Amino acid sequence: MGVFDSFKDKATDAVDEHGDKIDQGLDKGGDMLDEKTGGQHGDKIDQGVDQAKERLDGLDGQDDDIS
Repeated sequence: MGVFDSFKDKATDAVDEHGDKIDQGLDKGGDMLDEKTGGQHGDKIDQGVDQAKERLDGLDGQDDDIS
């Protein structure tokens, strides 16, 4: 098992245990970035947040941890 496998296992466990908090944090971070850019890049920020949620949620092969 390599370093990245260990990291993926830890990330998967964190998402399984704290998916709701991660979801809220990503939304809050996206809102903050949108505010800092004056709303100029809101669509791109939303796409990035959605993609981050999808990838984190899919770490365990199931879409059940992050809404």
